[in-house]
Amino acid sequence: MKIERPPMISRRHFLQASTAGIASASLLTPAVVLAQHSGITGQIAPELDASYWIGADGKQTTAFSVAANKGKWVLLKCFQNWCPGCHSLGFPSLQKLVDTFGDNEQVKFAAIQTTFEGFSTNNQDALLKNQQRYGLAIPFGHDQGDPNAAHGDVRRRPNTMVAYRTGGTPWFIVIHPAGRVVYNHFNVDTDRLIEILKKETGQA
Repeated sequence: MKIERPPMISRRHFLQASTAGIASASLLTPAVVLAQHSGITGQIAPELDASYWIGADGKQTTAFSVAANKGKWVLLKCFQNWCPGCHSLGFPSLQKLVDTFGDNEQVKFAAIQTTFEGFSTNNQDALLKNQQRYGLAIPFGHDQGDPNAAHGDVRRRPNTMVAYRTGGTPWFIVIHPAGRVVYNHFNVDTDRLIEILKKETGQA
């Protein structure tokens, strides 16, 4: 899969999108406007509906809740185990973010395997495998569509893909403490996001 260059992001756009309702083009850089063909930037973040979760300790747990973490920055990373871009870009970006903000109570993370193909490979077992491979002590969820549905049938897409209108994997979602989605794209400018979140959370 060809990975597109991440849209430019700024602190101002994050804050504007968090209060704008459905974000208008006037609030976004041209690159981010292009990303609006997918994603739901500016809208209230839907609750996650994945069927299986493991916690930071690798054991099965209750679902990670977006609503329960309102008032905090929530960073979601969608992946598939066999996705090359997830391993070359997605997980390294997530590692860097977790290394920076893992102890910051104002920032919460979850990784979600949004399986819409390769159902036998992109399965529940891949959660612990990738959690351990990348040393990510964060919740991992498994959300798959119906493997018996025809290609192109919306039922083949997992709930997260439908609710957040993601474009595939890897996919990065940032939710503002106000509860609105402020970023949706294949990957993110990690260093710029770290800069913004440090300012927003007061982290040195």
